[in-house]
Amino acid sequence: MGTAAMLRAAGVGVGDEVVVPAFGNVEVAEAVALAGALPVFADIDPDTYCLDASLVEAALTPRTAAVVVVHRFGRPADMGSLHRIGERHGLLVLERGESEAPYDEIARRRQRAAYLDGKLRGVRTPDGGDGHTYQQYVVRVPGNGRPDRDAFARAVRGRGVECRVPVRTPVHRMPGFRRCVSLPETERAVDETLALPVEAALTKRDMQRIVSACNALGGLLQPAY
Repeated sequence: MGTAAMLRAAGVGVGDEVVVPAFGNVEVAEAVALAGALPVFADIDPDTYCLDASLVEAALTPRTAAVVVVHRFGRPADMGSLHRIGERHGLLVLERGESEAPYDEIARRRQRAAYLDGKLRGVRTPDGGDGHTYQQYVVRVPGNGRPDRDAFARAVRGRGVECRVPVRTPVHRMPGFRRCVSLPETERAVDETLALPVEAALTKRDMQRIVSACNALGGLLQPAY
């Protein structure tokens, strides 16, 4: 059952608000609107890229009926805290996950992620806690007047390494969902994140090429703390 259908089945509709992330997945906001409710955006945790439970609670109003949580890049949201908020306030809490890879593929992705964690310089590597499955290996590229994320991505691609920007525009900046809301972690993540290859099929030589391409630029970047 889709998100809109689940919301409608729970009685969520016109006059209700539903808290959602603005980092990626415009489909979630669209599903809320399709159910007749109003999407309300809360900020993310900078380590998980998922909704920050404390900021979800701060976004609640008497009209809030539900929260839609999206797990990001293979790193799950803090569902314990989010469910407790739902119980305290009588809210429906829905989860949207990513398609799960087979266990052996996840194990290989984790091996490649560990290799990158130990070798990359000048970028902030992902926090691998809480069972990260590395559906995407997302680093932070600092800016501050030095080569920013987009320049870094172009240079890495020029060295033969495929990479992608996971989220180009946050949902609260998109036509139809524009909101005057402060989401500093979402904005920062949109500006700084870059997904590097970590697929199970990558060879050791492939991994070395990724590290070499990134670290050749690392000296141009300010240290990532």
